[in-house]
Formats: sequence, C-alpha cells, structure tokens
Amino acid sequence: MTSVPRTFTLSDFDFDLPPDLIAQHPCAVRSASRLLDGTGPGVPVDRIFHDLPNLLQRGDLLVFNDTKVLKARLFGEKSTGGKLELLVERVLPGNEVVAHIKVSKKPPVGSTLVMHGGYTATVLGRWPDEQGALFRFGFSSEPHALMLAHGHVPLPPYIAHTDSAEDEQRYQTVFARSPGAAAAPTAALHFDEALLAALEVMGVQRASVTLHVGAGTFQPVKTENLAEHQMHSEWYDLPAATQQAIADCRARGGRVVAVGTTTVRTLESWAQTGQVTGDTKIFITPGFTFKVVDTLITNFHLPKSSLMMLVSAFAGYEPIMALYRHAIAQRYGFFSYGDAMLLARVAVGGCL
Repeated sequence: MTSVPRTFTLSDFDFDLPPDLIAQHPCAVRSASRLLDGTGPGVPVDRIFHDLPNLLQRGDLLVFNDTKVLKARLFGEKSTGGKLELLVERVLPGNEVVAHIKVSKKPPVGSTLVMHGGYTATVLGRWPDEQGALFRFGFSSEPHALMLAHGHVPLPPYIAHTDSAEDEQRYQTVFARSPGAAAAPTAALHFDEALLAALEVMGVQRASVTLHVGAGTFQPVKTENLAEHQMHSEWYDLPAATQQAIADCRARGGRVVAVGTTTVRTLESWAQTGQVTGDTKIFITPGFTFKVVDTLITNFHLPKSSLMMLVSAFAGYEPIMALYRHAIAQRYGFFSYGDAMLLARVAVGGCL
C-alpha cells in the first residue's frame, strides 16, 4: 500500500518554550556551548560543541557562511522630532540602502531624516516595489562607513539588552569577511580558532559561501496554509572553489556538512537553479528533496518559523519535535546565543 504524504500546517511547528531558556548572552567560550547529537538512531546524546571532531570524519567538508554582520541598527528623528530607527538590510550603489523603519508614522517620499551622528537619510520610496515592506534611503555619505561609526549591533528582537562591546565581538563569527548581514549565521558562532585547528588536523576540509542574512529570518510564518507564505529574499554567492570542494568531497565519499540553515539555503538554491549568485526566496518544508547537504549543524529555532520547517524537512518532523522536547527538558539554550544540534538528513524528504 502506498502511503499518502502528510500535509503540514503552521500549527504543526509550534511548541511551548520557557522564556528563561532564550539565551541572552553567549557562552563564555564559543566551543564550550552544548551540542545535542541527533544523528544516531536511538536516544539523542548530550555533548559539548568542542566534541565535534569526534563526530566528523576525515574527508568530510564543512561549509560555512562567511557573511559579516553590519552595525545595521541606526537611530534618528523626523523633521517633526519623532524618533525613528532604521535596520539596514542591503547596501545598494550610490550611497543607497534598503532598510526597515520603526517609527510612529511612516515619513513620505522625499523626507529627509536627521540621523544620530549628523548625517541624513532621504526617503526614496518602498522596496522592491511600491507594495514592498522595506524602504529605500539615500544616505548623505558612504553607508558602510556611517554604520561603522554610528551603528549598533542588530541584536535579535528576543534579546532584551542593548548592544555592548561583547555583542560586537560575539555576534560575529571568527571567520566573517563579507559585510552585508543584518543577522548572524548563528550556528557558526560556536566555532573558535582552536576548534577549527583541531578539525583541520584530523582532515576535515573547509569551504565557504556567502548569504547576507536578513531580519526576515526572525519573522514567524503567519499563514496556516504554508503554501500561502511569502518568503523573504536574501542575497547569496557560491564561489567556484566551493563548487569544486563539494565535487571533490563527493568523489572521495565524504559528507557535505552545512554549518547553519543559511548555508543550506545557499547550497540548495544553487542545486535547484544552477545560479551561483543572486537572490533566493527558497522555502524548504517537509517533502523537500535535498541535493547537496548530508549533515547539518544548527541552533534551536523559533516556533512557527520557516527555519523550524527547514530542519524538519532535513531530519524528519517527528525526530525534530522529539529533539526539541529533549532540549527543553534538559534546559538547552535557545536561539541566536543558545546551544546547537547536529542532524543527519533523512532518506526521503523529511516526511516522517
């Protein structure tokens, strides 16, 4: 008898999380975070992240997202004196940016905003079109320099404290090199230089992609029918060297280990479209056929988020929900500054 694939709805990806499990600060040592090993067939194993070399094999390929988080949160006032906040999503040519704006009343096109630090931002219109949720602004000087001088670390909305010197260092991977993200690729925050050196010694290979993570990564899916969800867009680039590293890994029988869901989105977007650079709106839900990624390192995600759906597609819905119940019972830290898990891909589409 042929089984009928299950149809998932938004409610399937909800769970109750005690608020005190939402990590507000990073672990004192990056690789001393906890790691829930969900790759085995039985009960998950509670480990420490620096155990990772024991869980990988010579010839495996770790693929990281090398995006660098911008100091993308900027403050200012309208001409009327009303306070406002911009969160830069993307830097465009000609000193223009695309950003979210938090303000009591949206300013009209042509308005000039006076920003803290003495520069200005002119409202140029909505983005990517007139119905877009984001706005396009013209800055009075080069945006990267302005953010570096006057911006704040764009901590996620569930982190209660204002950004500090600790956040400037720790809400960034040790190998970040391509500026453009409004949020960190958080699974990679657990890697430090000592762990990377240990992995290199044992013969685990390393490659990188770039996906500039947007603030949309924190947005919950709001439609009960998943097919109605409009996915946010993020820019990615997959270098030729990484394409070759993946081919070499396949040839030697190694596993492609994606560090974080943003790396998964990049690799599987490339596999679907053949496009090595550009924007992706890929929405991965149970039933998706993965073509590149064999193993995934990821943090614990928000209820009803597209990332909960992605990991359920990858490792199976029931196994993921069981791992989350275990993590809550064992008081793992959740979300960006929280702990991590190691997952193996299910054989077919994640419909378990």
